[in-house]
Amino acid sequence: MRALPNDLLALVPQGASATSTTSAHTGDALRASCWPQPLTHGWQCVTTKPGACATPADLPEAGWLPAHVPGTVASAWRAAGLLDIERAPAFAFDDHWYRLRLAGRGAQRLRLHGLATLAEVWLDGERLLTSDSMFVTHDIAFELHEDATLALCFRSLGPALGARRSRARWRPRLVTPPTLRNVRTTLLGYMPGWCPQVQPVGPWRAIELLGNAPFAIDRVDIKTRLDGDDGIVTLALTFVHPQADDAIEARASLMCAGIEAPLRWCAGRPHVGTPADASKRTLTGSLRIPKVERWWPHTHGAPKLHALAVRIGDIQIGMQIELGRVGFRTIDVARGDDGEGFALKVNGVPVFCRGACWTSADLVTLAGTPQQLAQAFALVRDAGMNMLRVGGTMVFESDAFYRLADEHGILIWQDFPFANFDYPNDDAFAATVAREATQFLARTRHAASLAVLCGGSEIDQQAAMFGLPTAQRAQPLFTERLPAIVASERPDVPYVAHSPTGGAWPFSTRTGITHYYGVGAYQRPLDDARRAQVRFAAECLAFANVPDDATLHDALGTIHAHDPRWKNAVPRDPGAGWDFDDVRDHYLRTLYGVQPSRLRYEDPQHYLDLSRAVVADLFADVFGEWRRAGSPCGGGLVWQLQDLRAGAGWGVIDVTGRPKSAWHALADVLQPVQAVITDEGLNGLDVHLINETDQTLGVQLDIVCLRDGTVSVAHVSRALELPARRTERIAAADLLGQFFDFAHAYRFGPRAHDVTIVTLRDAKSGAVLSEAFHLPERTALARHDLGLTATPEASSDGWQLVIETRRFARFVHIVDSHFRARRDWFHLVPGQPVRVPLIPLHASDTNRTPDGEVRAINAMAAVYYR
Repeated sequence: MRALPNDLLALVPQGASATSTTSAHTGDALRASCWPQPLTHGWQCVTTKPGACATPADLPEAGWLPAHVPGTVASAWRAAGLLDIERAPAFAFDDHWYRLRLAGRGAQRLRLHGLATLAEVWLDGERLLTSDSMFVTHDIAFELHEDATLALCFRSLGPALGARRSRARWRPRLVTPPTLRNVRTTLLGYMPGWCPQVQPVGPWRAIELLGNAPFAIDRVDIKTRLDGDDGIVTLALTFVHPQADDAIEARASLMCAGIEAPLRWCAGRPHVGTPADASKRTLTGSLRIPKVERWWPHTHGAPKLHALAVRIGDIQIGMQIELGRVGFRTIDVARGDDGEGFALKVNGVPVFCRGACWTSADLVTLAGTPQQLAQAFALVRDAGMNMLRVGGTMVFESDAFYRLADEHGILIWQDFPFANFDYPNDDAFAATVAREATQFLARTRHAASLAVLCGGSEIDQQAAMFGLPTAQRAQPLFTERLPAIVASERPDVPYVAHSPTGGAWPFSTRTGITHYYGVGAYQRPLDDARRAQVRFAAECLAFANVPDDATLHDALGTIHAHDPRWKNAVPRDPGAGWDFDDVRDHYLRTLYGVQPSRLRYEDPQHYLDLSRAVVADLFADVFGEWRRAGSPCGGGLVWQLQDLRAGAGWGVIDVTGRPKSAWHALADVLQPVQAVITDEGLNGLDVHLINETDQTLGVQLDIVCLRDGTVSVAHVSRALELPARRTERIAAADLLGQFFDFAHAYRFGPRAHDVTIVTLRDAKSGAVLSEAFHLPERTALARHDLGLTATPEASSDGWQLVIETRRFARFVHIVDSHFRARRDWFHLVPGQPVRVPLIPLHASDTNRTPDGEVRAINAMAAVYYR
């Protein structure tokens, strides 16, 4: 075997290690020239009137702003201090130019991963590309003879929106303008009432130069699958250029999970800019891992990933290329005994999917920073969520997004970016969509987290609500073209044509996939969550969720719910005579017995606290109902995960990344080991004990009923074993063994108690695994001296707050201008102190001493600490 040339050092990705006798400095230089080089810095951008500059020669000398790529015109304006997100210019209706000086000589390949939306690419005076989709990656080959200027032009959407393509059978109110159906761009920025009108324009995804070195890497294609209990990895590693004989004669192997298998050279598929007869550019092969450890959603096991690498040559003189980590799992759809349900099985195990609908880590860039993405996924995991849905109004998410989903064990439901419209059906549109879908599925082919692929959001629903019969609603794009592409590119991922879908109406709740807003926008009572017989809610529970005081003060600038700044941030459906503040206020009246309008001006702080508490109650009750034993529901995804502007938005996480009360409620009801209570009326209370882990658990179940929040009037304890992967239902009456009106359903005289508390403990350690609470009367009129105390305590991990109460405290909330409570909006049992870690809001707060207050919605006054 021949020794390998030193150029093979270039195969080592950034941050990976390699075994070689060549110096690390040389390796770094070669690596930089052979892996795709992102063109990030040095860009400028300028805005011009539509059509004012036909070519780069017409561009003005003044007015250019520094720009970062990937990024948008809006992000360049924001960096320059020019963007008011609530009054952003109509970026999509001007022309925008980007430019960058390129230096060097010889053949070049440029890869543009996403241009929003109608774009041209110029090199000096020559136009190299036109693009009409923000979801397509382009490769451009050109010859560079000397320094040149690369220019990108993003043209106004005006002419494209005015061009008549085909007559739409329906016109939704969601999007402005409705002719956006003809343009392949995200709907973010075009939905009044949903989010700020920041229209995405610019190179929103990376732009790269592919290396010119002999071993420059073009692309890596990784496929994984399970064959019985064995994992199979298939690899195609393609270089930009055909390889020399000495490299081809060297031994090449694929390594994963301690297994090594040979790779072979073969003719690679030619790409733009490579000769049609190119050969010996691609290493291919596969590897089998016996009894591979599988990837699981984190609620049901470990999201196990296995390092994948390629070695070329011997250990002493060869190179090792680190290719990231891969996972192995199966995902199947279970339809239920009647064939009309929808639920997922991962590795053959039924999984209750719960989580939220993703919007964007940053509306301005459509990407967010690595830190923003990492924080979001940590909050998703910590809340007990195991699924995120990227809806059709959004975008195809990034590689970083899918990498975090794999690592955190979060299932991803990805809509193709279509929503509400009657889309064109011509050949050109279909070809563009096919290219988008194929590229996305190839890019994410290795992602174990990708769990559901969906044609789009509320398209069939929109047509049905306009009165069209089934035959007239059909769109071959969703029933024929996309499923065929999915079957070819990702056969391991289930495909559904629409969300919602199933039943005589696609939005029926008891068949297939629904968007459930019975409890919520339709203001149905809480028992509708059972009556609706939801099978799978791909969207649910949209409320104007109030952020904490710190966000209201710092980001919104007001705590008053009728301030114009407040109302501007409250989501609303176009054309509706109400907004989602009104929805939340409805439940304040019906569930808590208060008059929101009066409370809002008499005691605005208490109004805010009750507003936060009532959505926490609603979230906990609905998900408790859907997770109970015997529930037909296979999952529920909250609308939405994070806000896109400051204020009382749909998100359970606010625009600054801080959890709201709804997030804390979900964290209390979505854990893998969980107790929930359901009110069964004359049958009393049922306790449902959930164990999603693969281990049988020894537990102690305690049930206690308190009168006046202090006096125990009923109590029972029972030692139990919870089988793995099971949900057990236990009637509280059966445990107590005597009559007690747990639900206050018989009403033989006054209520005997105020609250029932269920505590699930580990049988050995006594540690609390889960708590659940039931209040037979939820009015929030009475307030008491609870005997609350709060004491800051330093620990090795930072500050924590020790909180204790003499009387049952309802929705304890911690308010600190410099810290966020890791646990918040929880009920506190008398005589059982809890320790709540405090997380600094900013790096500058790390050395501060906590100084704040603790509230409860049934407390007469807050308790201060410092």
